[in-house]
Amino acid sequence: MTEILTITVNPALDISTEAPVVVPDQKLRCSAPQVHPGGGGVNVSRAIANLGGESQTLVAYGGPTGEMLVELLLEEGLHPQSLGVHHPTRQSMSVMDQATGLQYRFMTPGPPWTDADCAAARMAIRKAVNPGALVVPSGSLPPGMSEDFFLDLNAEIKADGGRMILDTSGPALLHATESPAGLYVLRMDMAEAGELAGRRMASTEEIATFARTLRDKDTAEIVMIAAGAQGTVIACDTWCGLTRPPVVVPLSKIGAGDSFIGAFALAISRGDDPVTAAAWGTAAAASAVTTEGTELCAKEETERFFKEVTRTAL
Repeated sequence: MTEILTITVNPALDISTEAPVVVPDQKLRCSAPQVHPGGGGVNVSRAIANLGGESQTLVAYGGPTGEMLVELLLEEGLHPQSLGVHHPTRQSMSVMDQATGLQYRFMTPGPPWTDADCAAARMAIRKAVNPGALVVPSGSLPPGMSEDFFLDLNAEIKADGGRMILDTSGPALLHATESPAGLYVLRMDMAEAGELAGRRMASTEEIATFARTLRDKDTAEIVMIAAGAQGTVIACDTWCGLTRPPVVVPLSKIGAGDSFIGAFALAISRGDDPVTAAAWGTAAAASAVTTEGTELCAKEETERFFKEVTRTAL
């Protein structure tokens, strides 16, 4: 089985709670909070563990919140490794408005990194990556880190036979699409795709056309665009189309994308083709949205939903 290594440079301690109603200028009496370790790569590793797989988990953490994040990961059976950068770990909060069913998500910024921090992280990653590994940097970048940090690292990982699955946002995503990045996988959501294309994507056919365009530019061998409840559009060398999940009642959208990437990476590591792996990811994302707060996908549900995922060529 291929080794999986996740990288989280901007983790967070995720706190989720509920309030009867969310209104300004009042004290909001919330329910007892749930606290989970968070950040893109962290959640990808947690999802992989939930599905019965294993991964290395590289994290930049520090301070009391960082210590709590590590303790929570250890409780879940993960063994995080430090990236050698020890700034205090940030926190994020989500609040569900019980009156409307709407969820409000508050994200604090991560601490700024120096050039020395970036060099330390790069060294830790290169030391941890074995030839042929699937490398999954996921989540936002901290202030001070170059948007090209992982794109530059990709060339070295490819030279060693590794493959990078990149799930990022903002300027880092823009840079990845502006030149032939040569990634193994690039993932984004429909809103991000619309921003990159300069127009709103009105249909899955438009999303598929855009995904093919990025693939033809050698942005990545596989381009995946999440289309919300419709599923995920995937463009690869053998197929372009939509993997559609079964209809579910969503409780929280937190962690759906990370659950998708976790299930996708795990399936690829086990030898599945990209389309089948995307179907596993779609099933895991459907499972994740049926859980509360910052919980992620569940193995039995994901296996059940996988049988109900449909594939439509576009």
